[in-house]
Amino acid sequence: MNVDYSQEGPVVAGRLTLAQIEELVAKPMDTKPDKKYFIALSISLTALSIGAICLGLTFFYGVGLWGNNQPVGWAVDIVNFVFWVGIGHAGTLISAILFLLRQKWRTGIARFAEAMTIFAVMCAGIFPAVHTGRPWMDGYLFPYPNQHGLWVNFTSPLLWDVFAVSTYFTVSFVFWYVGLIPDFATLRDRTSSKIKKTIYSVFSLGWRHSNRHWTHYEKAYVLLAGFATPLVLSVHTIVSFDFAVSIIPGWHTTIFPPYFVAGAIFSGFAMVVTVLVFVRKIFDLQHIITLDHLEKMNKVILATGMMVGYAYAMEFFIAWYSGVSSETFVFINRALGPYAWAYWIMVSCNVIFPQFFWFKKIRRSIPIMMVIVILVNVGMWFERFVITVTSLNRDFLPSSWAYYTPTIFDLGILLGSFGLFFTLVILFTKSLPVVSISEVKAVADGAQPTHHRGEHHA
Repeated sequence: MNVDYSQEGPVVAGRLTLAQIEELVAKPMDTKPDKKYFIALSISLTALSIGAICLGLTFFYGVGLWGNNQPVGWAVDIVNFVFWVGIGHAGTLISAILFLLRQKWRTGIARFAEAMTIFAVMCAGIFPAVHTGRPWMDGYLFPYPNQHGLWVNFTSPLLWDVFAVSTYFTVSFVFWYVGLIPDFATLRDRTSSKIKKTIYSVFSLGWRHSNRHWTHYEKAYVLLAGFATPLVLSVHTIVSFDFAVSIIPGWHTTIFPPYFVAGAIFSGFAMVVTVLVFVRKIFDLQHIITLDHLEKMNKVILATGMMVGYAYAMEFFIAWYSGVSSETFVFINRALGPYAWAYWIMVSCNVIFPQFFWFKKIRRSIPIMMVIVILVNVGMWFERFVITVTSLNRDFLPSSWAYYTPTIFDLGILLGSFGLFFTLVILFTKSLPVVSISEVKAVADGAQPTHHRGEHHA
Protein backbone atom coordinates (compact mmCIF):
# COMPACT_ATOMS: atom_id res chain seq x y z
CA MET A 1 0.00 0.00 0.00
CA ASN A 2 1.52 3.30 -1.12
CA VAL A 3 0.09 6.38 0.57
CA ASP A 4 0.94 9.86 -0.65
CA TYR A 5 0.78 12.03 2.45
CA SER A 6 2.00 15.11 0.65
CA GLN A 7 -1.43 15.60 -0.95
CA GLU A 8 -3.37 15.25 2.30
CA GLY A 9 -2.09 18.37 4.06
CA PRO A 10 -0.97 18.37 7.67
CA VAL A 11 -1.93 15.19 9.46
CA VAL A 12 -1.61 14.57 13.19
CA ALA A 13 -0.68 11.17 14.51
CA GLY A 14 -4.14 10.53 15.95
CA ARG A 15 -5.80 10.82 12.52
CA LEU A 16 -3.68 8.25 10.74
CA THR A 17 -5.34 4.91 10.17
CA LEU A 18 -3.70 1.82 11.65
CA ALA A 19 -2.67 0.69 8.16
CA GLN A 20 -1.07 4.07 7.43
CA ILE A 21 0.88 3.96 10.71
CA GLU A 22 2.22 0.51 9.84
CA GLU A 23 3.12 1.65 6.32
CA LEU A 24 4.93 4.78 7.55
CA VAL A 25 7.04 3.00 10.16
CA ALA A 26 7.92 0.07 7.89
CA LYS A 27 8.74 2.25 4.86
CA PRO A 28 12.49 2.66 5.66
CA MET A 29 12.88 -1.13 5.83
CA ASP A 30 10.90 -1.76 2.64
CA THR A 31 12.79 0.70 0.45
CA LYS A 32 16.37 0.51 -0.74
CA PRO A 33 18.89 2.91 0.80
CA ASP A 34 19.29 6.12 -1.17
CA LYS A 35 22.40 8.19 -1.85
CA LYS A 36 21.93 10.33 1.30
CA TYR A 37 21.91 7.20 3.43
CA PHE A 38 25.21 5.97 2.01
CA ILE A 39 26.79 9.44 2.39
CA ALA A 40 25.76 9.56 6.06
CA LEU A 41 26.99 6.00 6.60
CA SER A 42 30.33 6.70 4.91
CA ILE A 43 30.89 9.78 7.12
CA SER A 44 30.16 7.85 10.32
CA LEU A 45 32.30 4.90 9.19
CA THR A 46 35.16 7.29 8.43
CA ALA A 47 34.96 8.70 11.96
CA LEU A 48 34.77 5.16 13.33
CA SER A 49 37.84 4.15 11.32
CA ILE A 50 39.84 7.09 12.68
CA GLY A 51 38.92 6.06 16.22
CA ALA A 52 39.79 2.42 15.51
CA ILE A 53 43.24 3.43 14.18
CA CYS A 54 43.90 5.57 17.27
CA LEU A 55 42.80 2.70 19.52
CA GLY A 56 45.00 0.27 17.62
CA LEU A 57 48.01 2.56 18.06
CA THR A 58 47.15 2.88 21.75
CA PHE A 59 47.16 -0.91 22.11
CA PHE A 60 50.53 -1.09 20.35
CA TYR A 61 52.35 1.81 22.00
CA GLY A 62 50.40 2.21 25.24
CA VAL A 63 48.48 5.05 26.87
CA GLY A 64 51.60 7.19 26.71
CA LEU A 65 50.20 8.40 23.38
CA TRP A 66 47.50 10.23 25.31
CA GLY A 67 47.94 13.59 26.97
CA ASN A 68 47.62 12.21 30.50
CA ASN A 69 50.35 13.48 32.80
CA GLN A 70 51.10 13.98 36.45
CA PRO A 71 48.98 15.03 38.23
CA VAL A 72 46.22 14.63 35.58
CA GLY A 73 46.06 10.84 35.52
CA TRP A 74 42.35 10.84 34.70
CA ALA A 75 41.61 12.73 31.54
CA VAL A 76 39.59 12.50 28.32
CA ASP A 77 39.12 8.73 28.61
CA ILE A 78 37.12 9.07 31.84
CA VAL A 79 35.45 12.24 30.55
CA ASN A 80 34.19 10.30 27.52
CA PHE A 81 33.04 7.38 29.67
CA VAL A 82 30.91 9.58 31.92
CA PHE A 83 29.60 11.51 28.90
CA TRP A 84 28.39 8.42 27.03
CA VAL A 85 26.84 6.80 30.10
CA GLY A 86 24.93 10.05 30.56
CA ILE A 87 23.72 9.99 26.94
CA GLY A 88 22.31 6.53 27.60
CA HIS A 89 20.05 7.75 30.40
CA ALA A 90 17.24 9.30 28.36
CA GLY A 91 16.25 6.01 26.74
CA THR A 92 15.44 4.17 29.94
CA LEU A 93 13.81 7.27 31.41
CA ILE A 94 11.51 7.71 28.39
CA SER A 95 10.75 4.02 28.15
CA ALA A 96 10.41 2.90 31.74
CA ILE A 97 9.51 5.86 33.94
CA LEU A 98 7.21 7.59 31.46
CA PHE A 99 5.58 4.23 30.72
CA LEU A 100 4.86 3.66 34.41
CA LEU A 101 3.47 7.20 34.61
CA ARG A 102 1.21 6.37 31.63
CA GLN A 103 2.52 9.21 29.49
CA LYS A 104 1.17 8.46 25.99
CA TRP A 105 3.46 10.98 24.29
CA ARG A 106 6.41 8.64 24.87
CA THR A 107 5.15 6.14 22.28
CA GLY A 108 6.53 7.93 19.23
CA ILE A 109 10.04 8.31 20.63
CA ALA A 110 10.55 5.46 23.12
CA ARG A 111 11.90 2.84 20.68
CA PHE A 112 14.52 5.16 19.26
CA ALA A 113 15.53 6.37 22.72
CA GLU A 114 15.91 2.76 23.92
CA ALA A 115 18.17 1.93 20.98
CA MET A 116 20.26 5.04 21.65
CA THR A 117 20.70 3.88 25.24
CA ILE A 118 22.20 0.60 24.11
CA PHE A 119 24.48 2.24 21.55
CA ALA A 120 25.67 4.90 24.02
CA VAL A 121 26.49 2.32 26.69
CA MET A 122 28.47 0.35 24.10
CA CYS A 123 30.47 3.51 23.34
CA ALA A 124 30.98 4.14 27.06
CA GLY A 125 32.30 0.64 27.67
CA ILE A 126 35.32 1.26 25.43
CA PHE A 127 36.93 3.86 27.67
CA PRO A 128 37.30 2.22 31.11
CA ALA A 129 38.47 -0.95 29.34
CA VAL A 130 41.27 0.94 27.58
CA HIS A 131 41.92 3.28 30.52
CA THR A 132 43.33 0.41 32.57
CA GLY A 133 46.37 0.44 30.26
CA ARG A 134 46.24 -3.33 29.80
CA PRO A 135 42.84 -4.07 28.20
CA TRP A 136 43.80 -7.72 27.63
CA MET A 137 43.73 -8.08 31.43
CA ASP A 138 40.18 -6.75 31.80
CA GLY A 139 38.88 -10.23 32.50
CA TYR A 140 40.16 -9.74 36.04
CA LEU A 141 37.53 -7.03 36.53
CA PHE A 142 34.86 -9.72 36.76
CA PRO A 143 34.28 -11.30 40.18
CA TYR A 144 35.42 -14.87 39.78
CA PRO A 145 38.20 -16.61 41.71
CA ASN A 146 41.06 -17.06 39.25
CA GLN A 147 43.76 -19.69 39.32
CA HIS A 148 45.64 -17.77 42.04
CA GLY A 149 42.61 -17.61 44.32
CA LEU A 150 42.41 -13.82 43.93
CA TRP A 151 39.24 -11.77 43.97
CA VAL A 152 38.63 -8.31 42.59
CA ASN A 153 38.77 -5.28 44.88
CA PHE A 154 35.13 -4.82 45.80
CA THR A 155 35.91 -1.54 47.59
CA SER A 156 37.00 0.13 44.35
CA PRO A 157 34.36 2.39 42.75
CA LEU A 158 35.83 1.51 39.35
CA LEU A 159 34.67 -2.06 39.96
CA TRP A 160 31.24 -0.76 40.96
CA ASP A 161 31.07 0.72 37.45
CA VAL A 162 31.55 -2.73 35.98
CA PHE A 163 28.52 -4.04 37.86
CA ALA A 164 26.38 -0.95 37.32
CA VAL A 165 27.03 -0.45 33.59
CA SER A 166 26.82 -4.16 32.69
CA THR A 167 23.53 -4.50 34.60
CA TYR A 168 22.18 -1.35 33.00
CA PHE A 169 23.13 -2.56 29.52
CA THR A 170 21.61 -6.03 30.08
CA VAL A 171 18.29 -4.74 31.42
CA SER A 172 18.06 -2.01 28.76
CA PHE A 173 18.74 -4.55 26.00
CA VAL A 174 16.11 -7.00 27.30
CA PHE A 175 13.61 -4.16 27.73
CA TRP A 176 14.27 -2.99 24.16
CA TYR A 177 14.01 -6.48 22.70
CA VAL A 178 10.78 -7.37 24.53
CA GLY A 179 9.21 -4.19 23.13
CA LEU A 180 10.29 -5.26 19.63
CA ILE A 181 8.63 -8.70 19.72
CA PRO A 182 5.12 -7.59 18.55
CA ASP A 183 6.72 -5.46 15.81
CA PHE A 184 8.82 -8.40 14.61
CA ALA A 185 5.57 -10.36 14.24
CA THR A 186 3.96 -7.50 12.33
CA LEU A 187 6.94 -7.30 9.97
CA ARG A 188 6.91 -11.09 9.59
CA ASP A 189 3.27 -11.05 8.51
CA ARG A 190 3.63 -8.23 5.99
CA THR A 191 6.88 -9.15 4.22
CA SER A 192 7.01 -11.20 1.04
CA SER A 193 10.74 -11.98 1.28
CA LYS A 194 11.40 -15.51 2.51
CA ILE A 195 14.71 -14.50 4.11
CA LYS A 196 13.14 -11.60 6.00
CA LYS A 197 10.18 -13.75 7.02
CA THR A 198 12.53 -16.38 8.46
CA ILE A 199 14.56 -13.78 10.39
CA TYR A 200 11.45 -12.03 11.73
CA SER A 201 9.89 -15.38 12.65
CA VAL A 202 12.91 -16.32 14.75
CA PHE A 203 13.03 -12.99 16.59
CA SER A 204 9.25 -12.77 17.10
CA LEU A 205 9.42 -15.95 19.24
CA GLY A 206 6.20 -17.37 17.84
CA TRP A 207 4.11 -14.27 18.51
CA ARG A 208 0.56 -14.59 17.13
CA HIS A 209 -1.12 -11.37 18.37
CA SER A 210 -3.42 -13.47 20.55
CA ASN A 211 -5.02 -12.13 23.71
CA ARG A 212 -2.94 -14.56 25.77
CA HIS A 213 0.28 -13.30 24.22
CA TRP A 214 -0.69 -9.66 24.81
CA THR A 215 -1.59 -10.37 28.44
CA HIS A 216 1.77 -11.99 29.17
CA TYR A 217 3.60 -9.30 27.20
CA GLU A 218 2.01 -6.45 29.16
CA LYS A 219 2.83 -8.11 32.48
CA ALA A 220 6.44 -8.70 31.45
CA TYR A 221 6.78 -5.15 30.12
CA VAL A 222 5.51 -3.62 33.36
CA LEU A 223 7.88 -5.79 35.41
CA LEU A 224 10.85 -4.82 33.25
CA ALA A 225 9.86 -1.16 33.42
CA GLY A 226 9.68 -1.38 37.20
CA PHE A 227 13.06 -3.12 37.30
CA ALA A 228 14.67 -0.60 34.95
CA THR A 229 13.38 2.50 36.75
CA PRO A 230 15.76 2.34 39.76
CA LEU A 231 18.61 1.71 37.32
CA VAL A 232 18.11 5.19 35.87
CA LEU A 233 18.97 6.61 39.29
CA SER A 234 21.49 4.01 40.39
CA VAL A 235 23.80 3.79 37.37
CA HIS A 236 24.90 7.41 37.16
CA THR A 237 24.85 7.62 40.95
CA ILE A 238 27.47 4.87 41.03
CA VAL A 239 29.41 6.57 38.23
CA SER A 240 29.44 9.73 40.38
CA PHE A 241 30.92 7.68 43.23
CA ASP A 242 34.08 7.34 41.13
CA PHE A 243 34.64 10.95 42.11
CA ALA A 244 32.58 11.49 45.27
CA VAL A 245 34.17 8.77 47.43
CA SER A 246 37.65 10.18 46.84
CA ILE A 247 39.23 12.82 49.09
CA ILE A 248 40.27 15.13 46.26
CA PRO A 249 38.89 18.68 46.64
CA GLY A 250 36.23 19.34 44.05
CA TRP A 251 35.23 15.67 43.93
CA HIS A 252 34.57 14.84 47.57
CA THR A 253 30.98 16.15 47.67
CA THR A 254 27.60 14.62 48.46
CA ILE A 255 25.77 16.57 45.75
CA PHE A 256 27.37 14.53 42.98
CA PRO A 257 24.80 11.67 42.77
CA PRO A 258 21.67 13.81 42.11
CA TYR A 259 23.79 16.29 40.16
CA PHE A 260 25.10 13.57 37.86
CA VAL A 261 21.66 12.00 37.37
CA ALA A 262 20.09 15.35 36.43
CA GLY A 263 23.00 16.06 34.07
CA ALA A 264 22.68 12.62 32.48
CA ILE A 265 18.97 13.10 31.77
CA PHE A 266 19.76 16.61 30.51
CA SER A 267 22.37 15.44 28.01
CA GLY A 268 20.45 12.27 27.10
CA PHE A 269 17.30 14.15 26.12
CA ALA A 270 19.40 16.64 24.16
CA MET A 271 20.96 13.81 22.13
CA VAL A 272 17.55 12.19 21.52
CA VAL A 273 16.18 15.49 20.19
CA THR A 274 19.31 16.00 18.05
CA VAL A 275 18.96 12.68 16.25
CA LEU A 276 15.14 12.53 16.15
CA VAL A 277 14.95 15.81 14.23
CA PHE A 278 16.92 14.20 11.40
CA VAL A 279 15.10 10.86 11.60
CA ARG A 280 11.60 12.37 11.42
CA LYS A 281 12.65 14.46 8.41
CA ILE A 282 14.53 11.79 6.48
CA PHE A 283 11.90 9.06 6.95
CA ASP A 284 8.79 11.31 6.78
CA LEU A 285 7.74 10.54 10.35
CA GLN A 286 6.54 14.07 11.14
CA HIS A 287 3.03 12.65 11.63
CA ILE A 288 4.20 10.26 14.34
CA ILE A 289 7.17 12.09 15.89
CA THR A 290 5.42 15.43 16.11
CA LEU A 291 6.47 18.88 17.26
CA ASP A 292 4.53 18.17 20.45
CA HIS A 293 6.94 15.33 21.25
CA LEU A 294 9.95 17.56 20.67
CA GLU A 295 8.42 20.39 22.71
CA LYS A 296 7.81 18.11 25.69
CA MET A 297 11.41 16.89 25.55
CA ASN A 298 12.59 20.50 25.39
CA LYS A 299 10.62 21.16 28.58
CA VAL A 300 12.46 18.27 30.26
CA ILE A 301 15.77 19.74 29.02
CA LEU A 302 14.80 23.12 30.51
CA ALA A 303 13.86 21.57 33.88
CA THR A 304 16.98 19.40 34.20
CA GLY A 305 19.17 22.26 32.96
CA MET A 306 17.93 24.37 35.85
CA MET A 307 18.79 21.51 38.23
CA VAL A 308 22.30 21.39 36.79
CA GLY A 309 22.63 25.18 37.14
CA TYR A 310 21.51 24.90 40.78
CA ALA A 311 24.19 22.24 41.35
CA TYR A 312 26.88 24.51 39.90
CA ALA A 313 25.89 27.31 42.27
CA MET A 314 25.58 24.96 45.25
CA GLU A 315 29.10 23.63 44.66
CA PHE A 316 30.50 27.13 45.04
CA PHE A 317 28.35 27.80 48.11
CA ILE A 318 29.44 24.59 49.88
CA ALA A 319 33.10 25.24 49.01
CA TRP A 320 32.80 28.67 50.66
CA TYR A 321 30.67 27.44 53.57
CA SER A 322 33.02 24.55 54.37
CA GLY A 323 35.81 26.94 55.27
CA VAL A 324 38.32 24.52 53.73
CA SER A 325 40.85 26.55 51.76
CA SER A 326 41.67 23.73 49.32
CA GLU A 327 37.97 23.34 48.38
CA THR A 328 37.59 27.07 47.88
CA PHE A 329 40.74 27.20 45.77
CA VAL A 330 39.53 24.42 43.42
CA PHE A 331 36.33 26.25 42.51
CA ILE A 332 37.98 29.64 42.14
CA ASN A 333 40.57 27.90 39.97
CA ARG A 334 37.79 26.44 37.80
CA ALA A 335 36.22 29.83 37.15
CA LEU A 336 39.34 31.97 36.96
CA GLY A 337 42.27 29.58 36.45
CA PRO A 338 43.90 28.20 33.30
CA TYR A 339 40.77 26.21 32.39
CA ALA A 340 38.38 29.16 32.82
CA TRP A 341 37.58 28.94 29.09
CA ALA A 342 36.24 25.39 29.54
CA TYR A 343 34.28 26.36 32.66
CA TRP A 344 32.51 29.26 31.00
CA ILE A 345 31.73 27.20 27.88
CA MET A 346 30.12 24.70 30.27
CA VAL A 347 28.06 27.37 32.10
CA SER A 348 26.98 29.08 28.88
CA CYS A 349 25.86 25.90 27.13
CA ASN A 350 24.22 24.19 30.13
CA VAL A 351 22.69 27.08 32.07
CA ILE A 352 22.25 30.13 29.85
CA PHE A 353 21.23 28.81 26.41
CA PRO A 354 18.55 26.33 27.64
CA GLN A 355 16.72 29.28 29.24
CA PHE A 356 15.49 30.17 25.74
CA PHE A 357 13.17 27.16 26.02
CA TRP A 358 10.94 29.24 28.30
CA PHE A 359 9.52 30.66 25.06
CA LYS A 360 7.06 28.41 23.23
CA LYS A 361 8.04 29.64 19.76
CA ILE A 362 11.65 28.59 20.42
CA ARG A 363 10.59 25.22 21.88
CA ARG A 364 8.72 24.54 18.62
CA SER A 365 11.31 26.00 16.21
CA ILE A 366 13.38 23.19 14.68
CA PRO A 367 16.45 25.29 13.68
CA ILE A 368 16.77 27.10 17.05
CA MET A 369 16.02 23.88 18.92
CA MET A 370 18.81 22.10 17.06
CA VAL A 371 21.34 24.81 17.89
CA ILE A 372 20.44 24.70 21.59
CA VAL A 373 20.48 20.89 21.99
CA ILE A 374 23.83 20.62 20.18
CA LEU A 375 25.23 23.30 22.50
CA VAL A 376 23.85 21.34 25.47
CA ASN A 377 25.77 18.24 24.39
CA VAL A 378 28.92 20.33 23.92
CA GLY A 379 28.40 21.86 27.35
CA MET A 380 27.84 18.49 29.04
CA TRP A 381 31.07 17.12 27.58
CA PHE A 382 32.89 20.17 28.91
CA GLU A 383 31.19 19.69 32.30
CA ARG A 384 32.79 16.25 32.63
CA PHE A 385 36.07 17.71 31.40
CA VAL A 386 35.99 20.51 33.97
CA ILE A 387 35.10 18.18 36.85
CA THR A 388 37.81 15.67 35.96
CA VAL A 389 40.72 17.86 34.92
CA THR A 390 40.44 21.02 37.02
CA SER A 391 40.39 19.05 40.27
CA LEU A 392 43.63 17.32 39.30
CA ASN A 393 45.80 19.78 37.41
CA ARG A 394 46.54 21.86 40.54
CA ASP A 395 46.92 19.55 43.52
CA PHE A 396 48.31 20.12 47.03
CA LEU A 397 51.91 20.45 45.77
CA PRO A 398 52.40 23.51 43.53
CA SER A 399 55.67 22.14 42.17
CA SER A 400 53.74 19.30 40.48
CA TRP A 401 51.11 21.51 38.84
CA ALA A 402 50.76 20.83 35.11
CA TYR A 403 48.52 21.89 32.26
CA TYR A 404 46.74 19.04 30.53
CA THR A 405 46.22 19.16 26.77
CA PRO A 406 44.53 16.31 24.87
CA THR A 407 46.62 14.83 22.07
CA ILE A 408 45.41 13.99 18.59
CA PHE A 409 44.95 10.39 19.75
CA ASP A 410 42.62 11.46 22.57
CA LEU A 411 40.54 13.45 20.11
CA GLY A 412 40.67 10.66 17.53
CA ILE A 413 39.25 8.13 19.98
CA LEU A 414 36.52 10.60 20.95
CA LEU A 415 35.69 11.09 17.26
CA GLY A 416 35.68 7.32 16.82
CA SER A 417 33.15 6.90 19.64
CA PHE A 418 30.82 9.32 17.86
CA GLY A 419 31.45 7.40 14.64
CA LEU A 420 30.49 4.13 16.36
CA PHE A 421 27.37 5.70 17.86
CA PHE A 422 26.08 7.21 14.63
CA THR A 423 27.00 4.13 12.57
CA LEU A 424 24.86 2.00 14.89
CA VAL A 425 22.05 4.59 14.75
CA ILE A 426 22.13 4.71 10.93
CA LEU A 427 22.11 0.91 10.60
CA PHE A 428 19.29 0.70 13.15
CA THR A 429 17.08 3.10 11.17
CA LYS A 430 17.16 0.84 8.10
CA SER A 431 16.97 -2.57 9.76
CA LEU A 432 14.43 -2.17 12.58
CA PRO A 433 11.35 0.01 13.19
CA VAL A 434 12.49 3.27 14.80
CA VAL A 435 9.00 3.72 16.26
CA SER A 436 7.01 1.05 18.09
CA ILE A 437 4.23 0.08 15.67
CA SER A 438 2.14 -1.61 18.34
CA GLU A 439 2.39 1.27 20.84
CA VAL A 440 1.58 3.99 18.31
CA LYS A 441 -1.38 1.97 17.06
CA ALA A 442 -2.61 1.61 20.64
CA VAL A 443 -2.92 5.38 21.12
CA ALA A 444 -4.27 6.16 17.62
CA ASP A 445 -7.87 7.21 17.09
CA GLY A 446 -10.21 4.22 16.93
CA ALA A 447 -7.74 1.86 18.54
CA GLN A 448 -9.50 1.83 21.92
CA PRO A 449 -13.16 0.88 22.37
CA THR A 450 -15.41 3.79 23.27
CA HIS A 451 -18.50 3.53 25.46
CA HIS A 452 -21.20 6.08 24.83
CA ARG A 453 -23.45 7.30 27.60
CA GLY A 454 -26.75 5.48 27.76
CA GLU A 455 -25.45 2.30 26.13
CA HIS A 456 -25.74 -0.92 28.07
CA HIS A 457 -23.30 -3.77 27.64
CA ALA A 458 -23.57 -7.26 29.01
